[in-house]
Amino acid sequence: QVHLVESGGGLVQPGGSLRLSCAASRSILSIDVMGWHRQAPGKQRELVASLTYGQYTYYADSVKGRFTISRDNAKNTVFLEMNSLKPEDTAVYYCNYKTGPLWSGDWGQGTQVTVSS
Repeated sequence: QVHLVESGGGLVQPGGSLRLSCAASRSILSIDVMGWHRQAPGKQRELVASLTYGQYTYYADSVKGRFTISRDNAKNTVFLEMNSLKPEDTAVYYCNYKTGPLWSGDWGQGTQVTVSS
């Protein structure tokens, strides 16, 4: 099992930027897919971005062109660069992984992102 810890969230004004980090407890070289999800108040959790070991990326339409997912395998870390932030991006952001059809059920605390003036 891989334990993941998210960080980098905070309060930012609309149009601002944040970089979220996801630190893994061990090597992520054996993991097929890493991803970022978010959950806003009153809404279900949604996948916003994912990245395979082969560098194939997926982005939700709501964040495409604004967010970038990347990984540094040497540092066992996954990043989410968030630009041109909007109030509707306000949510708790979670890092997760999968090696098959389902995401791990071991969800962490996440990191809070609040976009407000």
